[in-house]
Amino acid sequence: MRVLPKISAAIIVLTVFLGSGTSSARVKQYRVRVVGEYPHDVTSYTQGLFFNGGQMYESTGQYGSSTFRKVDLATGEALRKLSFDSRYFVEGSAVLGDNLYILTWTGNVAFIYDFKTLSYKSTVSYPRQGWGLTTDGKSLIASDGSSKLYFMTPEFKVTGTVNVRLHGKPLRYLNELEYIDGKIWANVYTTNMIVIIDPETGEAGAVIDCTGLLPDSLRTAETDVLNGIAYDGTTGKIYLTGKNWPRLYEVVLEEK
Repeated sequence: MRVLPKISAAIIVLTVFLGSGTSSARVKQYRVRVVGEYPHDVTSYTQGLFFNGGQMYESTGQYGSSTFRKVDLATGEALRKLSFDSRYFVEGSAVLGDNLYILTWTGNVAFIYDFKTLSYKSTVSYPRQGWGLTTDGKSLIASDGSSKLYFMTPEFKVTGTVNVRLHGKPLRYLNELEYIDGKIWANVYTTNMIVIIDPETGEAGAVIDCTGLLPDSLRTAETDVLNGIAYDGTTGKIYLTGKNWPRLYEVVLEEK
């Protein structure tokens, strides 16, 4: 999504990253090290990225070109693709139980598909902006551009919320989400930062600096921001990409 000019959003967010606040807990600082590199479709305006059963899936945005894709990791090619009406800007996606859930940005609807067949099941009302979506295996977990995360039933009934804070201050623009080992990882829109959030308290206990992940030599006028975190539970590997990036990276964390 493009909710406000990138420069002003980045200034607001980085003020929080750099601020000391009042939190007494130490925020861990990480950098990423690339251990694998794969092709990524540069037409993919990545909004949601996840693995299920060792297979990668991706939801992509933009009016008129929003899709959901079953993706071949080795080639970056879509093995299967769902396209959406031009009035919808698709956002985060997640699988819970037998269903695939897909949010829209400002369409005030979410889509439900049968995950095994990718056949359409229903369109349901969604009262907030759709940004990121993930699951802890029990609840759907969503962001809406604010500092709040929503925990929901498969019927999108909100059962709880947490306010995300970094250095004791509210952290907004939580974008693509991924649930990894009991924590929620979130891209922070317009930055090269990922935060690791405690789902019980909302505290961001770690920051991952992804600066330079995509080298300047691979950037074009169409290259957009870092967005896309996928954890393959069958291998324990973590993958990162961005909107219209030509590469998907397997990474490991190194503490600064």
